[in-house]
Amino acid sequence: MAKARFDGDLSPRAQRLLKVLVEQYIRDGQPVGSRTLSRDSGLDLSAATVRNVMADLEDMGLLESPHTSAGRIPTVQGYRLFVDTLVTMRPPELRDVQRARETLVSDINANSSVVERASSLLSDFTSLAGMVMLPRRQAASLRQVEFLPLSDTQILVILVLNNHDVENRIITTARRYSPSELQQAGNYLSEAFAGMDPLSVRERLVRELGDAREHMNRMMQATVEIAEKAFEPQNHQDDFVLAGQINLLDYGELSDVDKLRELFEAFNRKRDILHLLDQSLNAHGVHLYIGEESGYHVLDECSVVTAPYAIDGQRVGVLGVIGPTRMEYERVIPIVDMTARLLGDALNAKH
Repeated sequence: MAKARFDGDLSPRAQRLLKVLVEQYIRDGQPVGSRTLSRDSGLDLSAATVRNVMADLEDMGLLESPHTSAGRIPTVQGYRLFVDTLVTMRPPELRDVQRARETLVSDINANSSVVERASSLLSDFTSLAGMVMLPRRQAASLRQVEFLPLSDTQILVILVLNNHDVENRIITTARRYSPSELQQAGNYLSEAFAGMDPLSVRERLVRELGDAREHMNRMMQATVEIAEKAFEPQNHQDDFVLAGQINLLDYGELSDVDKLRELFEAFNRKRDILHLLDQSLNAHGVHLYIGEESGYHVLDECSVVTAPYAIDGQRVGVLGVIGPTRMEYERVIPIVDMTARLLGDALNAKH
């Protein structure tokens, strides 16, 4: 479980020293000593004074001292205070925004979806692992259904949903249906169940008509059999696209073989990552999990930055990056925010 956030007050001097220490550790990945901090802080302080302030920050739970070094590194709470109150965000450069926009709307590579392009962009811009949850289906409302024969027992089902979405399915039936039977079944279902969710149509048909099937005329029997298959739940399993996970090998704190294996197993298993993304779906703007704040042991050495993206004003998915806790938050957070907005724009343009 995540620890409570630090809610005390720091003097301007302590804030400055914490800020410089976190920035240096993010840059170099090495514990920061008092002499280095005294030299780089921009404050006229002796190494002894700096040591005293660092000891106070350690007592507050904002710094810790690795066993193999006299220097200090930030704790989860230290990073959290740094991100919430001390860091100055660096907006992406205009050329990067333009490149991202052009990449997401491009159809040059037909084998690459806009979601895949977004995950690759996140990875390229941040040198971390980029991930994008596939957009969730919006609530479906049946407008029209049409059946076309493909072979003796195969039928093409054309569902018109909401205002403009079209979904095609191929079903296999127990017997051959004539074009006339298929047209009548389609007309009946379109008129009787317009505005309903396709799954609800199936449940209602099975519940209300299933028991009385032997008493129906041949046409209604045909309609029920075709509709049961046509409106069967589809396997739209939640999923996400991941890119750049090999970038994590560049960070010493994540390069331990056992840690990497656990992390990559979590990527393959997907359940925990998806649950974390799902928690961010209703968040406003960027959401950040630092280390143990995620609630998942496998991510204790990582930070996860996420942001939801929307279609027609409705949040339908989440994207983000996974990297070490010493990531460049001032640069990564704006990139995640920008990519979420541009992905939403690209998906809206497709609609």
